[in-house]
Amino acid sequence: MEDNKNVVVDVDRSVYDIKDIETDQDFYREKEGLTEDIVRHVSEEKNDPEWMLEFRLKCLKIYNELKMPEWGPDIDGLDMDKIATYVRHKSDMKGNWEDVPEDIKNTFERLGIPQAERESLAGVGAQYDSELVYHNVKDEVAAQGVIYTDIESALRGEYADMIKEHFMKLVPPTNHKFAALHGAVWSGGSFVYVPKNVKVEIPLQSYFRLNAAGAGQFEHTLIIVDEGADLHFIEGCSAPKYNVANLHAGCVELFVAKNARLRYSTIENWSKNMYNLNTKRAIVEEGGVMEWVSGSFGSHTGYLYPMTILKGERSKMEYTGITFAGKGQNLDTGAKVVHQGADTTSVITTKSISKDGGIGTYRSSVVIQPTAKRAKASVSCDSLMLDSISRSDTVPGMDIRTNDADVGHEAKIGRISDEAVFYLMSRGLSEADARAMIVSGFADPVSKELPLEYAVEMNNLIKLEMSGNG
Repeated sequence: MEDNKNVVVDVDRSVYDIKDIETDQDFYREKEGLTEDIVRHVSEEKNDPEWMLEFRLKCLKIYNELKMPEWGPDIDGLDMDKIATYVRHKSDMKGNWEDVPEDIKNTFERLGIPQAERESLAGVGAQYDSELVYHNVKDEVAAQGVIYTDIESALRGEYADMIKEHFMKLVPPTNHKFAALHGAVWSGGSFVYVPKNVKVEIPLQSYFRLNAAGAGQFEHTLIIVDEGADLHFIEGCSAPKYNVANLHAGCVELFVAKNARLRYSTIENWSKNMYNLNTKRAIVEEGGVMEWVSGSFGSHTGYLYPMTILKGERSKMEYTGITFAGKGQNLDTGAKVVHQGADTTSVITTKSISKDGGIGTYRSSVVIQPTAKRAKASVSCDSLMLDSISRSDTVPGMDIRTNDADVGHEAKIGRISDEAVFYLMSRGLSEADARAMIVSGFADPVSKELPLEYAVEMNNLIKLEMSGNG
């Protein structure tokens, strides 16, 4: 019974529960826990430059000194002594899909990743557990000078100085305990650089799959969109179900230069044994635009608050997000923005759905500094509870340091209207279909912002959750 803290309720995840058997022949797995020897061994596996090993050890020290987060849901069930921080397939990364090992290829094929690449994506990176197993970018995009590669190759290659200049500068390891953990054991992830005035017409995508039980995934994404450039980057995440805790503590750092634009779209569909403690942050220079589109459907417990620093004058941020908390889930999500430059604008729009006793908490922070004259900030968060045992909370924080600002906040929490359900049933729908239609309509503002294949996935996830199979 001593392992009970680390055991969570087993649930059905349909297609996302595809899993491969982890064998010693095909996989390498670091021993569980977090020690200096483990960090050194991960660094050795990665063939890190000396400065990165020193950085990892510094992060480990910070991790050991910092306390667990106290502002969100309980994470006592996460026992780092039972988490393997590094698991990889013994195959190396491939640039040709046909060369990817069959077991991994089959998993991604069934999730639809190669098909999506062929149809509508400029480049794809696919990570399996701790390592990228496939990476490819279309010739016409590479010809524009766009760099899209795995971050570890970039770290050891011609972009090493650029990585060193930016790595964990936006999200320092002192930010919180799991940022420090990420810095100590990070593995995998993507590096993107878009040169000045280059507009990437079709999206780039990374897909992260955590297959291993009792493991952590700690990928690092670093994107730099140079002056006047434009990029849409898509990120997908999923994992099969297990009855032991898994951990996701990735880090995303986004640098948006003067008059540049970056749209960052994510559907996080982790299984419900996952602790999702992810950190995402962007900094935007003069005239730049940062757009977030976020869907959070999976995980047992989630802390997820993408943050934007509007540094330059006339910079803008838009955040559109949806969270679906079902049985056994406690999802604490939202967004943060810091207005530093004058005439900056932020718009935060979120939708939260809770069902079967799930808990959805919207938590935001809007900071307008004295330098941010004439700043405008708008926050709107709507919550929909589908029954009487679920819960929804709104925790907005606002810190306004100038009188010359326009700030608004609106929150609505409600239940599905029995009259609306009755009306749809009178038109021939079953009660389940009527409720699913209402929820899909509630989520429509987010769905419209997603690329087509992800909008379809989100709607399928809503149907899955509404059917009780989530």
